[in-house]
Amino acid sequence: MRRYVHVGTGNYNRATSRVYTDLGLFTARPEFGHDASQLFNFLTGFSKRTRYKRLTVAPFALHEKILGLIDREAEKARSGRPASIVAKLNSLVDPATIRALYRASSAGVPIRLAVRGICCLRPGVPGVSENISVSSVVGRFLEHTRAFSFGLGEEEEIYISSADWMPRNFFRRVELMVPILDEKAKEKVRQEVFDPLERDNSRARDLVSDGTYSRRVPAAGEPAHDAQQTLIDRLARRGLRAVGQETGRS
Repeated sequence: MRRYVHVGTGNYNRATSRVYTDLGLFTARPEFGHDASQLFNFLTGFSKRTRYKRLTVAPFALHEKILGLIDREAEKARSGRPASIVAKLNSLVDPATIRALYRASSAGVPIRLAVRGICCLRPGVPGVSENISVSSVVGRFLEHTRAFSFGLGEEEEIYISSADWMPRNFFRRVELMVPILDEKAKEKVRQEVFDPLERDNSRARDLVSDGTYSRRVPAAGEPAHDAQQTLIDRLARRGLRAVGQETGRS
């Protein structure tokens, strides 16, 4: 039996899909298919399994996994090894996760967060969160993707998830997080999610330690970068290439 699995950061709603930006992983890797079958068996009452090989599932293991990944990067920094945390979310509310990020920042981990909506973490507080930056992008499309990067170089692990870092997602819903294992797919997440948000100097707003936001503006002579326009342009070019290939075949 060959299983095909699609795991997305959003839902299958044709109305909201017109304004939400989401990511999806489509895979035929046997371990993902096996996990998905076991999860559906659990949801329908045919299995009691709540821990899986590749899928991390809330409300059973997701909170623990996120805290473990954050603490792992903190331990790397304490031992003098390269460490990094990058995350794109809709909301950051969970107190335990915020405390773990503060610990990681105090240990010296560079942490870059893109949180579109509610963020209860305060970046840039001396002795607490001076290694954390938080930005928000609000534009034509609702930035809905949840994507996380832990580590650097060969040790980097990239995940996508349906869950924000909120108690309701961790403890009161069935949510998924999956690792991106293919190197090309990892690079795609970097290029289409993390990099445009990092470079945005036109639409992004940076959260200040007092809880206010400061909008980025291009420096004198610096070209303007808009994360959403970058994505629109990239998808348009991809569509034109696809049309050209179809025309060539016809």
